[in-house]
Amino acid sequence: MTTIDICEVGPRDGLQSEPRIWSVDERIELIDRLSATGVKRIEAVSFVNPRRVPQMAAAEDVMAGVKRPDGVTFVGLALNLRGVERAIGAGVDEVRYAVVASETFNRKNQGSSIDDTLRSYRDMAGSVTAAGLRLSAVVAAAFGCPFEGEVALSKVTDLARVLVGEGAQDIYLADTIGAAVPNQVAERIAATRDVVGGAVTLGCHLHNTRNTGFANAVAAVQAGVRLLDSSVGGIGGCPFAPRATGNIATEDLCFLLRNMGYETGVDVDAVIEVARWAETSFDAPLPGQVMKAGLFPESAKLRQEAAE
Repeated sequence: MTTIDICEVGPRDGLQSEPRIWSVDERIELIDRLSATGVKRIEAVSFVNPRRVPQMAAAEDVMAGVKRPDGVTFVGLALNLRGVERAIGAGVDEVRYAVVASETFNRKNQGSSIDDTLRSYRDMAGSVTAAGLRLSAVVAAAFGCPFEGEVALSKVTDLARVLVGEGAQDIYLADTIGAAVPNQVAERIAATRDVVGGAVTLGCHLHNTRNTGFANAVAAVQAGVRLLDSSVGGIGGCPFAPRATGNIATEDLCFLLRNMGYETGVDVDAVIEVARWAETSFDAPLPGQVMKAGLFPESAKLRQEAAE
């Protein structure tokens, strides 16, 4: 069976735009519950300015408190050299960087121009490599910008080329606002692969804002992507993009891939339990669907057994 690696981003991308700030202990418990589900990567923290994203404050305390099961990679987002220094000191296994494929959105998200963001990336990439950590990079808003509209394919591939040239081992194309459709996903993956080569791992970070996230995940896998981000229960969004809610739910994605014949190594029942636990901390039901409906055919078999 073909294996698809899942990176669970709930503790970072999931919580960063929530109005209620989770405590350090709550974040640690969420991460520990997720690391016991078979997920191989967890984007656990973000080393950004807590004044801009207060939900991600005290990243060092979170990392100091989490369990570190064998085989689980802990990822930290860092957007400048100071963030990288914090990430290295906190003991993450992988540093993730992001640059937005539109000037307006990059200035809102990063607080700088694209050129300045790339200069910062060049400075920090060497530090990550020297520390022996994996470096992954995200081209955000790769399928559309909430401020500028359509994003040129050449902008996406040009950024991917620079990011790989400075040391990124993984390149994620992010549908930050949930605007992509499947044929666009396949096109941009193919074009990016042509630019960065086969040695670089391509991933996708997809949102379900317009209910296309799971169709896009299928398109990505069929185009050869073997690394997908998702968030338990479907929590999360981007605090700097209007109405950009809805990461694709981890349990829904793993159910979909499993029933298509792919291997994820994730215990979907265990993720469902984490989603149900996490939901108790929210005022409204989480958007994940499998946590409500149950797995199939397992749920049908249980009903049949109960009827007998």
